[in-house]
Amino acid sequence: MTQVAIVTGGASGIGLALGAALVKRGWHVVLDDIQDIKAKDEAERLTGAGPGSAVAAGVDVRDVDGVVGLVQDTHAEHGHLDMMVNNAGVFIVGEPDELLPAHWDTVIDTNLRGVIHGCHAAYPLMKQQRSGVILNVASAAGLAPMWGRHAPYSMTKHGVVGLSLSLRAAAADYGVQVSVLCPGVIDTPIYDGGWPEGLPIPASDVGAPTEREMLTREGITFYPADRLAEDTLRGIAKNKAILAIPGDARGLWLWARLSPSLVIRQMTKYTRGRRDDLRHLRADEASWQEASTAQ
Repeated sequence: MTQVAIVTGGASGIGLALGAALVKRGWHVVLDDIQDIKAKDEAERLTGAGPGSAVAAGVDVRDVDGVVGLVQDTHAEHGHLDMMVNNAGVFIVGEPDELLPAHWDTVIDTNLRGVIHGCHAAYPLMKQQRSGVILNVASAAGLAPMWGRHAPYSMTKHGVVGLSLSLRAAAADYGVQVSVLCPGVIDTPIYDGGWPEGLPIPASDVGAPTEREMLTREGITFYPADRLAEDTLRGIAKNKAILAIPGDARGLWLWARLSPSLVIRQMTKYTRGRRDDLRHLRADEASWQEASTAQ
């Protein structure tokens, strides 16, 4: 019997890497993404590579009825659902005093409510069939406090961790495994900038370097998404509750557990440093533009 999975946010990044790893293992995977054309292209590519198969869906995880419909239709078509990967997310950061309620609503609706919708849809079916895996994708930012501009993102990822561990306790007696993936810095498009449509860009972000550019300047290494996917599936096979990957994510998690106050002090220091870096970069850019105009 072919195993079946649904992966939200499956057209790129971690979602696509997990979908590809499952197809490589012979699974049938539904790649769900609001980038429905890209999801369709990637599903065709994965099916062509085999040995498993993939199809695309274009459901927005913020739409609870849409998510429920996708899960129920997939279950009805195949008679079972073996894995639900709640991965879709947005990366909204900014100085807290510059963010509008709309910024907070967008990140909560996608990163937290989107995961809730996936669990709401999949858990009753898996409980009834007494099998299945729910993998919720959080972040290392859900295991420790992040620097100030990451407050919206970190908040939602802490919520995903809490939801996952509580649901894991409820699901244990019904043969349903719930795990939460907490990646560190992974090489995905989420670090390349861009804002959801209709949201104003905070003043301090106008003309600012992308998160990828800043992390690269700091010498941060980006962990490959395909390696993360393989590590994740091995962790799921071992029924791990929290998958902190790679090693620096596990280190941050341990550090936050052993000395939360020290982590907060370090993040405060890091926040100041990042603000200074952005100010210097803007000053350098202004000087360069002024010199270019003078010429």
